Amino acid sequence: MSTSLFAQTNDNVDAIIQKEMTARKITGLQLAVVKNGKLVKTGNYGYANLQDSIPVDQNTLFTINSITKAFTGVAIMQLVEEGKIDLQAPISKYVDGLPISWQNVTIRQLASNISGIPNVMDGNGKLIADGEVESWQKVKTLPNEFRAGEQFSYSQTNYVLLKKAIEKVCGMSFEDVVKKQQWEKAGMKSTLKFGFGDFYDIPYHAARGYTYFVNGNLTNIHPEIFPPFVRAAAGMQSTAIEIANWLIALQKLEIVKKKETLDEMWTPSRLTNGKTAGFGDVLNGYGIGWLTALRTNNPAVVSVGGGRSAVVVYRNEDVSVVVLTNLQGASPEYFIDQIAKNYLSTNK
Repeated sequence: MSTSLFAQTNDNVDAIIQKEMTARKITGLQLAVVKNGKLVKTGNYGYANLQDSIPVDQNTLFTINSITKAFTGVAIMQLVEEGKIDLQAPISKYVDGLPISWQNVTIRQLASNISGIPNVMDGNGKLIADGEVESWQKVKTLPNEFRAGEQFSYSQTNYVLLKKAIEKVCGMSFEDVVKKQQWEKAGMKSTLKFGFGDFYDIPYHAARGYTYFVNGNLTNIHPEIFPPFVRAAAGMQSTAIEIANWLIALQKLEIVKKKETLDEMWTPSRLTNGKTAGFGDVLNGYGIGWLTALRTNNPAVVSVGGGRSAVVVYRNEDVSVVVLTNLQGASPEYFIDQIAKNYLSTNK
């Protein structure tokens, strides 16, 4: 990786990114930082395509995987504002033909991954059967993992059901709902052009994915297939700047109407024992499509995708950081705090 590709502004943030990219062997990275409603820092580092030595630039498109869930959370909350969806209502109010054990699970429990409904995708990110119809029929025959609200379990089925609910009340595809109600409002031109996609789509200026997980050596990432019925869970392609502009529009109440809507979306759901749960001690809660980092210093809401990209919003300071990479295993959510400290007044 050429050191010249790190030459941005030679500030402390660039030094942090260079250090992390070297340590984590990250191939390519895109950065955007928002403070007080304005874009204050962008950066493009490394390669979008290592084979052809194509550097990352501000227009490079990255697949953002489960960060898509944050957009789904916003779509749900827009419908809550309009009185079309009730977070406490059972999913059976909006979707017909569900197993009895699913019918009383609430929209909130689905959105925060505490439903107990089994996963339509396996641990390798593949459907549990051949094809959408077959996988949907199979998952409906499986037993629930636990009673709704008792535990946290990350299940893509939750977002398949939310997609169905959104489409039912809106009378249009989920993709069109997000396009009209979020991407257009935030001026996300590249996202609007290329939208949803997966391994079989080849949009212009897209970063190629890499991983070390296959055999310990850098290799092309395994094919990621996001069939249409799981696209409320994953499948978006975007840039760091466009996601940053979406965050600005969101917090300026140009996408939702009320601050209370953001508060609701970014408040973690409680289990039946009163506790919150997420991916661990740091990402320790889950709201409506968003993880939360509940802590004394600089609490945040977080969205992560594919083990390689992350969005972190520090609400108390009006600072947000977007880091997109093309390396599975980069996990930028673990070093974004270091970047954010350069913009937070409470920088501990």
